[in-house]
Amino acid sequence: MTFLSTAQHIARSSRGRSHGHLLPVLLGGTIAVGAIAVVAYLLWPTWGADGSSAPVRLPVSIGGTLFNVPAAAIRMKIQRHSGPQERIDLSFSYPSLEPADAPKHVSADAVAEEAVQPIDRIFLSIAAHHDTLAPDALVHTIYPRYLDQASTPAADGLALRAFRDGTPYSGEDLFAADAPSLTARCSRDRKTPGMCLNERRIDGADLTFRFPRSWLAQWRDVADAMDRLAVQLHGPGG
Repeated sequence: MTFLSTAQHIARSSRGRSHGHLLPVLLGGTIAVGAIAVVAYLLWPTWGADGSSAPVRLPVSIGGTLFNVPAAAIRMKIQRHSGPQERIDLSFSYPSLEPADAPKHVSADAVAEEAVQPIDRIFLSIAAHHDTLAPDALVHTIYPRYLDQASTPAADGLALRAFRDGTPYSGEDLFAADAPSLTARCSRDRKTPGMCLNERRIDGADLTFRFPRSWLAQWRDVADAMDRLAVQLHGPGG
């Protein structure tokens, strides 16, 4: 009888110790699951499929310079978040300057068909410059080394100078005007329509606008559109 009582006591003690050890494990697991759920909720992107909860604009810091960026204008999904970034790529419909439709996954035939359609948007890349040569310095100190001496008047007060063959900018032209101010380096029309680049610096970031060369027929409107976009993104200092 004594042996049996001792065995029962040992069994009850073992179960008690097991329950005592199991309770902290269960409690710790419950806390961990709750913490993971909270973190997942806080980090879950707000720009998902439900557009009603997506932020209209995102504060983005590039090169230490703050920009207020329309979320719908961001071309790459990985860039669609607030905070510091090295570079961001945007597109805006022209002339409305509304964020352009996001790119879609389409067939190769659809891409080829779209490629021959007129471009109706301004593309803009904003990147940290890390103290590289400023766009103004590039225009006044580097480009002249490669330009033809002759300047050809273009449409409505816009001057054109061609880059010489055999230079790094062979096959391109430089357009410039003073009122309003515009400088654009443009490729020439070949199998694909020519495109123009306009570059400007705002504090720690360089802005590079791209638009079709054919738009230079209304270059004053294009210059005004780029100025307005810079102000919308950075404020009057842009």
